[in-house]
Formats: sequence, structure tokens, C-alpha cells
Amino acid sequence: MTVSQHPVSPTDPRTVSELAEAVQGGLPRTIADLSSLVRIPSVSWDAYDPSHVAASAHAVAELVRSTGLFDEVRVSSAPIGDSGTTGQPAVLARRAAREGKPTVLLYAHHDVQPQGDDADWDTPPFEPTLKGDRLYGRGASDDKAGVMTHVAALRAVHEVLGDDLGVGVALFIEGEEEFGSRSFADFLRQHHDDLEADVIVVADSDNWSTTVPAITVGLRGNVTFRLTVRTLAHASHSGMLGGAVPDAMMAMVRLLGTFHDEVGSVAVAGLESRDAEHPEQTEETLREESGLLDGVAPIGTGPLLSRVWSQPSITVTGIDAPSVANASNTLLPEVSVRVSARIAPGQTADSAYEALEAHVLGRAPFGAHVEITDVDKGDPFLVDTTGWAIADATVAMTEGWGEAPLQTGIGGSIPFIADLVRTFPAAQILVTGVEDPDTRAHSPNESQHLGVLHRAVLSEAILLARLDARG
Repeated sequence: MTVSQHPVSPTDPRTVSELAEAVQGGLPRTIADLSSLVRIPSVSWDAYDPSHVAASAHAVAELVRSTGLFDEVRVSSAPIGDSGTTGQPAVLARRAAREGKPTVLLYAHHDVQPQGDDADWDTPPFEPTLKGDRLYGRGASDDKAGVMTHVAALRAVHEVLGDDLGVGVALFIEGEEEFGSRSFADFLRQHHDDLEADVIVVADSDNWSTTVPAITVGLRGNVTFRLTVRTLAHASHSGMLGGAVPDAMMAMVRLLGTFHDEVGSVAVAGLESRDAEHPEQTEETLREESGLLDGVAPIGTGPLLSRVWSQPSITVTGIDAPSVANASNTLLPEVSVRVSARIAPGQTADSAYEALEAHVLGRAPFGAHVEITDVDKGDPFLVDTTGWAIADATVAMTEGWGEAPLQTGIGGSIPFIADLVRTFPAAQILVTGVEDPDTRAHSPNESQHLGVLHRAVLSEAILLARLDARG
């Protein structure tokens, strides 16, 4: 993590002042529009009503039209390979560049994670609730605040620069990021000319704090799969046969236990770590941000942030087995779990999956039958920090936040960035966002810090003005 040292000129002070006034004046509308989006439960997972995602897409399309910058705004979807199914609806718009100006593609997503158990929320998950300087609700930050960052920045730029705006703008608001972006590559092929750009801004990451911005330059990849263990042809009475034959749960527990060593580091041969410098983070900060309980120790070795940014991790995120309330005295014949592995930058998802597959199949306890299905993979990503776009973004964020951005890694994954790089290899990628350490994205009580949102909008508006000044 470093502060960018590219020598670039500051933005015209008058332009910054006028953009700041426009962003400030539009902030109540921005927050109201964000609240309206939060009310739409746009969960993109298969088990949820797709009409909500469609409603969200059409609501976003109306917001994009409100910027006054685009002649046509479309809601579109693409097939998912040759599966015979179609992906969730996305919003697409494009404004052509003029006079040799660059084109910027602005990306965010309007779908959200499931809310989980409503009882775990302090406020209704799909009823936006303002408490202090934070707006609570599922998707309030991830990533409907990213959507509104683009919309509000474009409104401000249009207000200040009007018809003199020459920079090209493409807008892509996806509708299935939280469900694996399964039609993403097909969407890029289908709309290649509409999305092609010199600079791509992915507004789906976090900041160092509520007062210090960040540009994400390293992302872990991911490999997820369903792991099923079978030991018996049918369930049997645990009293009659327990102690003589292995039940599937016993075999599964032993198999999962081989993923980590005694201190919790990943123990799968072939999963790689990346050597890099990392800032100091105290265990106290880790405990505060993660909610780690008293007496529970962190896992792994090395600097704390290296464990999250530059080392692999493996988590069991779900299990199919009888609930405690419905448990009977039987030996289970079959158990399935969902395994989620994060892959360090520098390793491909394909090689990581091969390592995981070999590990699982080679360690089946008691000769248990092991099956891997429903595999999903996404490559890690490292941003090229030498281009002019990241220099412009650094200046814009410094002027918008009053603090220089840090270049950081992140433990999460945005696998579709690899698709963007493959499709548009000449484009410069900027990964920004509106989250902070207290956002709790994907968790109960997700929230958006409104000061962060304000500064993110202003920074993006300044960046667009800087790009408009290029020729």
C-alpha cells in the first residue's frame, strides 16, 4: 500500500469549486434516490423473485436518464453461455466522445445479497433508515451507493460543463454481481462497442477509513464449489451401528479439518501466497472491525493484512444437514457443504482449483465417496499503477476528500475484472468505492456513511472533469 507519486497538475480550482457546489446542492436528491433503490429487494440469487431485480434495473435506468447526458438508456441482458438461460437485467448507456477526448466506462451493480435473518437486523433490511451519519439497509452501500456515485457525479458534471462536455461516457450497471456475474463475459461480447473505453472505473470497493480514501490495486480471486461426502447407502440407527461404520458427517468433519494447519493457515499444497509489503494493522483494530470475540485468537501467520490481501483462505459458507431441532439418532449417509476459497494475486483460479481438487480427492477419510460439483472460479487481479488514469484519479480523490488516497489490497474478489481486462486489454482499470471498515457489506446492518458518499461523488465528478480536459 502506497500513496501514488505520479507528478500531475491540480484540477482548475474554479471547476473544483463549481463541482463541489453542484454535488453539495444535489446531495439531498442523491440520498433520496439511494433510499428509493434500497427499498427494492433486488436479490439476484436463483431462489429469489427475479421481478425485484427487473424493477431495480428499470429504476436505475430512470436515474441514468435523469443525468441528461444520454440519448438512449437501455435495460438489457445476455445469455449465460450455452445454458439456455439468460442473465439478470443490466442498465446500459453511452455518450460518444468528441474532439479526441477519452472515453470512461463507469461500472457498478444494482443487485444485492440476501438479507439473511431479519432478526439479526436492528432496522428493517429493505427500509432505508438514517442513524447519525449512516444510512442503513441491504445494498445501501454494496453497491447501490456505487450506482448513485456515478449518477450524482454525472449530474454534477452536466450541471457545471453542460453541452461543452467532450469526454465519452459509457455506463454499465450490472444486475447479477452478487450471484457470480454468470452472463458477464457474454454481455461484454454482445455489447462490446457500447462498452469499449480508455478508462474503466469499477465503483465496488472500500476505503481505508471514513476520512482517508483508497484505490484498490490488488484483489484476491475465488474458487467455490459444492463438496459432497457419502459413506452409506442409507441412514442407520446410530445406537446399533455407531462405532463400527463411519457416518458422512464424521468423514466430512475430518476432511474439512485437513484444509488448515494448527494455527489456521491454509494447508493445501499448491495454493500460493504473494510476497508484498503491507501496512501495519494492530490486533485491536482487527478485533474491532471483525467483531472477534474475547479469547478467540486470530488465525494464520505473517502481517495481519498480508493474511487478508496476499494469502489464500478457505471458508465453509454453508452446510446441508439436519437441523439440531430435527436431528434423529441416525448415522447420516450423505452431507454436503459449500466451500469458498480466496486466491492470492498472482495465481490463476484454474491452478488453485486443481490444487483444491487434488487435496480433497486424495484425503477422503475411510474411503468415503467424495464429489465436487457446482464449481465457480474467478481470477485475482493486480492493477497497473503506472498509467495516467490512476494519476488523474489520485489528484481527483485528493481534491475531493482533502486526503491523498492510499493504494490498497482487498481480501474480497471481483472476478469479472479479469473479463474486462481480456475484452479491453488497452483500458486502464480504476477500482474505487464507497465502503469503509464499518459498512458491513453482505452482513446484517449494512450501512453507507453519507460523508464518504459525498466525497466519493465529488471525487468522481472531478475525475470526469480532468478526463474531459484531456485531448
